[in-house]
Amino acid sequence: MTARGRILALVALVLIAGAAGGWWWWQGRSTLPESIATANGRIEAETVQIATRTGGRVMEVMVAEGDLVAAGQVLARVDTSELDAMRRGAMAQEAASREAVNTVLAQIIQRESELKYADQALERARTLLGNGHISQQEVDQRQTARETATAALTAVKAQLANAENTVLAAAAEVGRITTLINDSTLTAPIAGRVQYRLAEPGEVVAAGGRVLTLLNLGDVYMTVFLPTGSVGRVLIGAEARIVLDAAPEFVIPASVSFVAADAQFTPREVETRSERDKLMFRVKLKIDPALLAQHIDKVRTGLPGEAYVMMAPPVPWPSTLEVRLPQ
Repeated sequence: MTARGRILALVALVLIAGAAGGWWWWQGRSTLPESIATANGRIEAETVQIATRTGGRVMEVMVAEGDLVAAGQVLARVDTSELDAMRRGAMAQEAASREAVNTVLAQIIQRESELKYADQALERARTLLGNGHISQQEVDQRQTARETATAALTAVKAQLANAENTVLAAAAEVGRITTLINDSTLTAPIAGRVQYRLAEPGEVVAAGGRVLTLLNLGDVYMTVFLPTGSVGRVLIGAEARIVLDAAPEFVIPASVSFVAADAQFTPREVETRSERDKLMFRVKLKIDPALLAQHIDKVRTGLPGEAYVMMAPPVPWPSTLEVRLPQ
């Protein structure tokens, strides 16, 4: 056999082996047990909107679309010049309120001293009245002076309560503005991937304006639709397998986390059993967050694939659907 003939024979052998492997893979999946339902879907992830609490000018955005970010990582900053000025004003008001409290406290000390003197004067007047050295009119005058001192002390104590409330209000305003300033530094609430960068430095955003969209790579799932005959046997927590079109050599484990209570799309009139069998229910297959964390750099959303859901009663998974993950 010539060298050309040997090469052609080798190529033919490889093609035959590949075809045989493909046939074996297809055959293994096409002869699934009755307790395993199959459906098509796409990999999805929950999204988190990173938005401003107050309006302002975006000063900087530190991440790009596609970047992986850690929880707590600083993503962007919004200008806080106006808020800084407001906080300085609130802090000045708080300081003035505390001075007012100190002034009232000094007045209380003075009024208490006056009341103490009025008490002593009244007591002496009563003693002198008993000895016949002064008249009842003088005692009455001392009594009036004591009552006046008591009323003055009561009034200044009321002023103290108002002054202290003013301090509390001013301190609360400082805290509120400080919180707004802190919130102007946008951080990632979860570990994830930047999906969209919606604002650029220099742009002015309104309160609640979105700056970034994150994909929560700890909450990844596939949504599939199963017919009535299958969904009735699917339990929450049931095992599932996902095989992606882009990587058919891997089998990803998942579990049923949600089964819709209502059909997602229904014929206009449901009269016969065959029509009822067309009712489709949404089922959510969630991938274990711990597994996602191990392969977080490989997690991609939007990838289509096929899902296999274990119904009741459960049966062993066929060898073609045994878990196989990238190293």
